[in-house]
Amino acid sequence: MNEPAITLWSDANYFSPYVLSAYVALHEKALPFSLKTVDLASGAQHTPGWPGYHLTQRVPVLAIEGFELSESTAIAEYLEERFAPPEWERIYPHDLQKRARARQIQAWLRSDLMPIREERPTEVVFAGEKKAPLSAAGQASAEKLFAIAGDLLAHGKPNLFGEWCIADADLALMLNRLVMNGDTVPERLAEYATFQWQRSSVQRYVALSAKRAG
Repeated sequence: MNEPAITLWSDANYFSPYVLSAYVALHEKALPFSLKTVDLASGAQHTPGWPGYHLTQRVPVLAIEGFELSESTAIAEYLEERFAPPEWERIYPHDLQKRARARQIQAWLRSDLMPIREERPTEVVFAGEKKAPLSAAGQASAEKLFAIAGDLLAHGKPNLFGEWCIADADLALMLNRLVMNGDTVPERLAEYATFQWQRSSVQRYVALSAKRAG
């Protein structure tokens, strides 16, 4: 298989949950790629000349053979279609309905639960920071997360759909915002998040942020 040159752009600290998702997708596909960073703190993403400037001015950005793409779910879906099974590993379920559900979960995690994202930023996950107790809105958001995740994982299996998919990494990240802060999380969900976090592709990204912090 001839593999094209691929570049993934990340934030400089490797704190982005969306870069993590794209990074994991590339590793699960076993696609070699180079990793570059843009300093969001200095506003470098708004500088003309950066590949993501004419897109959304956000990370991640995937660059491949003169084509640039932003937004992590778009990147994952593009990679799944371009580097399709059986030649490459699958990152979405084979079953049509399960695949649609995985995409639903990804869209939900990116568009809802804002109090959790605000009160439990990814510095908790990647830099070991601890935050104050959740506000009433944060607690309500956490209860919603627990209820929906609990239903999704009611089958008792270690992955959402029997076999791993990219939505598992995204859901685990959201749960780990709470788990790693020391918040009370239902045991089954905490175990799921911890199990997912040990996946090699995820740990590779965690090591990047840890190295940067060190």
